[in-house]
Amino acid sequence: MIVFYNNNEIDREQWDNCIRNSPGIKPYAYSWYLDIMAPGWQALVDDDYDSVFPMPGFKKYGIRYITTPIFLQQLGVFSPDKPADLSLYEFLDFLPDFYRLIDLCVGEARLVKGFRVTGKVNYELDLNRPYETLWNNFSSHCKRNIETSSRKKPELVTDITPDELIDLFIANKGKEIRGIKNRDYNRLRNLMHFCLKNKRGRIIGVRAARKKILYGIFLVETRGNKTMLLVVNTPQSRDKRIGYFVVNELIKAGVQTHTILDFAGSSIPSVASFMESFGPEKVPFYRLYSNRLFWPARMLK
Repeated sequence: MIVFYNNNEIDREQWDNCIRNSPGIKPYAYSWYLDIMAPGWQALVDDDYDSVFPMPGFKKYGIRYITTPIFLQQLGVFSPDKPADLSLYEFLDFLPDFYRLIDLCVGEARLVKGFRVTGKVNYELDLNRPYETLWNNFSSHCKRNIETSSRKKPELVTDITPDELIDLFIANKGKEIRGIKNRDYNRLRNLMHFCLKNKRGRIIGVRAARKKILYGIFLVETRGNKTMLLVVNTPQSRDKRIGYFVVNELIKAGVQTHTILDFAGSSIPSVASFMESFGPEKVPFYRLYSNRLFWPARMLK
């Protein structure tokens, strides 16, 4: 039986046990991730946490809605032993009627009645192979850039702070991306501090001779998955092809382990091309959208 739970009614221990044992799990559905990035989230739970469906619910102008927050790529149905694509339709039928607007990215969907479905693409590289095999799947362009950047022998550092990385992102790319608000950066900062403190993530990068950051990546690391949640380039790192060097080092460090390097996808063509050059698998996910508000409330974002 599917039951709706408010945030304070969710048993975090049972929830995370379900998530941890679900196949192909990413970090986004763990309770600690949701608590930070979608505070107040609700859930549908079936058979005493045998299957769960997290809902990042929010309220604006008295209207309750579900939306996928920034820096949280996708959710969906999670279960150790039930097929998610079939369970999704059952859970969607149980969504409370008070959610009048739903804009949710999920890992499984095709055609869903009452929703507009838009396909998206993630990039995932299975590291459980010898490095030579992985290298052979890199594009020739990628190999050349790795070799070019390696000649300079960049030094990987782990002393970059969350504030430094976020400030660098804002200065170099964040200003051009619409829709990211201060609250989103504050949540991301809190997530970084939580992951660093609890060994669920790390920041690696490259500094210039005078300690200025040239390039940085924030990785969220859970069992079997390393997600490149925030990647920050600078004009200097692009010139020196440092991103190719750093990602190649990540790959070399994780070869022949049961780990997926998750590039977290991108709708920016140049970034997507960079990800594709390492030979990852294209993994689809889907945006479900339904707006049952009356005008002018239909303009709610």
